[in-house]
Amino acid sequence: MNNTKLNTSIEYVKGVGKMRAELFKEELGIRRCYDLLNFFPYKYLDRSRFYKISEINTSDVYVQISGVFKNIVYKKYRNRYGIEAKFFDGEKNIKVLWFKGLSWVEKSIKTNQNYILFGRISWFEKLPSLVHPELERVENFKSKSIKLQPVYSSTEKLSSIGISNKAMIKIVKNLFVFLENKFDENLNEYLNKKFKLISPNQAYHNIHFPENHDLLEKARYRLKFEELFFNQLKFKLSHNKLKRNKGYYFPYVGEYFNNFYNNYLSFELTKPQKKVLKEIRNDFASNQQMIRLLQGDVGSGKTVVALLSILISIDNNYQSCLVAPTEILAFQHFKNFKDKFENLGLVVKVLTGSTKSSDRKILLNDLKNGSINLLIGTHAIFEQNVIFNNLGYAVIDEQHRFGVKQRSKIWEKNNPPPHVLIMTATPIPRTLTMSLYGDLDLSIIDELPPGRKDVITVHRKDKNRLKVFGFIRDQIKQGRQIYIVYPLIEESKKMDLKYLEDGLESITREFDKENYSIGVMHGRMRSSNKDIEMNNFLNGKIDILISTTVIEVGVNVPNASVMIIENAERFGLSQLHQLRGRVGRGKYDSYCVLMTNDKISEDAKIRIDAMVNSNDGFKISEVDLRLRGPGDVLGTKQSGVLDFKIADIIEDESILFSVSNEADLLIKKDPKLNLNENYNIRSFILNNPINKSWNEIG
Repeated sequence: MNNTKLNTSIEYVKGVGKMRAELFKEELGIRRCYDLLNFFPYKYLDRSRFYKISEINTSDVYVQISGVFKNIVYKKYRNRYGIEAKFFDGEKNIKVLWFKGLSWVEKSIKTNQNYILFGRISWFEKLPSLVHPELERVENFKSKSIKLQPVYSSTEKLSSIGISNKAMIKIVKNLFVFLENKFDENLNEYLNKKFKLISPNQAYHNIHFPENHDLLEKARYRLKFEELFFNQLKFKLSHNKLKRNKGYYFPYVGEYFNNFYNNYLSFELTKPQKKVLKEIRNDFASNQQMIRLLQGDVGSGKTVVALLSILISIDNNYQSCLVAPTEILAFQHFKNFKDKFENLGLVVKVLTGSTKSSDRKILLNDLKNGSINLLIGTHAIFEQNVIFNNLGYAVIDEQHRFGVKQRSKIWEKNNPPPHVLIMTATPIPRTLTMSLYGDLDLSIIDELPPGRKDVITVHRKDKNRLKVFGFIRDQIKQGRQIYIVYPLIEESKKMDLKYLEDGLESITREFDKENYSIGVMHGRMRSSNKDIEMNNFLNGKIDILISTTVIEVGVNVPNASVMIIENAERFGLSQLHQLRGRVGRGKYDSYCVLMTNDKISEDAKIRIDAMVNSNDGFKISEVDLRLRGPGDVLGTKQSGVLDFKIADIIEDESILFSVSNEADLLIKKDPKLNLNENYNIRSFILNNPINKSWNEIG
């Protein structure tokens, strides 16, 4: 394939031009010929079937009919003129209507001559009709070999300047001419033979203009295979490069680790926790930089693994840092680590945006001279003036809350860069992990510590609200505390949802006689006020905490036994699971009550049922992925994430696993892709417009 032409602006393709090219860029993000070539149809209309008018029924959307026009007349319809014609298929008539291009219709269409009509069926008074159908003479149609007509996504603006689907088909055909109908082979002979892949020429022609259904499926398979293969190969090459990065050598498991493990760890580690610690120890002793992703469900014990691995870093005379996404979580980590580390004679400090200037100055000085062993904090740690004496290890908690650029600033805190452990309590399905984090080493804690009870999850509707209030009373009388989470702070004109302000009023009214203490927390409050409310709840001074989802991540209140989520049908599964994880952290039976409207959608019912039937975050994440797709599975739409042109990691899971295995084998045999048999693969990586340069991934 001529890469120069692939990089060329589409304005040079016949039928586009400068003005249309700008609109393609604005509306569809199509700039170059490469973009247009990989702008695939989203469906195909079967032009191989001809209908008799008598066969058409209300389930038919598009039909193709052969026949003749019997009469064509001008008519006035309310405030506009149109042309109405009768089209006869030899047995029955159908009404055909035009409201634009009337002079062309009048001049071009002849009665009693054979035409083929194709269009969307409209129904009026139980009779079918065609409005603005595609039409052509029979003799022209017979010369066509394409029977499956592609349908491309479009926009109102594109349609308004004449880029109909028919025009789009012409433009794509002209693109093939512009590219001289030549497409390079990007895979090697071994892969093509093993997986029986059709050639790139066949694939591109049949994805846009399929000769038949069989070749369309083969084209899809070829293009999906190639897209997923290079996705995985990119990660694996990047991983190989990272593995060549020099890292700090931590050979010792010394006094601090052993003292804490033997004298202060009050429980037995689970098998997965021990396995992850072993993986981290092996990385520390490898002379290579560790960049490891640790996945673990809510309450699975990731923090203990982080604590023990930090002690190994300190045993080897290096500083560590732990970065959290919120001040609440940073201070919670600080409190958790401070008591334990001070028993060992270690210094732990916390740095956030609200740290006083005077305290900050002392802290930064202590950090720089090496007297601080562990710094815990928020984004403030990323700032340029935060200088470590010898940072050897960085732990990033809830990694998806940080941008890539933010995380990369940790690398600049020492040379060579520190070992990095990235933690997430959002279980991620395997296919998504492979496609998002394929360049990282992966560790999973998939077992909860002994004694950790499953949270009992129930679904209750608005009509059950009084019974739920009774349940709240029973729990508070037993000494427990309650979370009530709302999707909104205040009433919305656009969404009919429960909101915090109204909830506070109704809860206060309901429990006023009992003199229960009610707290409030939401995102518009100052951090200091949120901290006060959270600390009051943690210390048992608040019975019911009414909140938005700001309590979603990391907050640990062992005495809280009930999580009530209002309008649970409007939350994603990942977020519901995270919220549920705020309870069940103590020795008491705990409950999650999913409150919904009396009537909910089918998708919402699937989500609610998944929550009621399982406490396994990994199982729930699979359901979430299938319902919402990869872009939303972490709870926030991620721009550019998994921007596949044709592959789908849910639908094409088996292809993804196959290509991942093949990429491993390929790199094991030819790490730099220098063998002649892999020339095409190397060339594609070096020259393709969408790929990074070899220096970045090779």
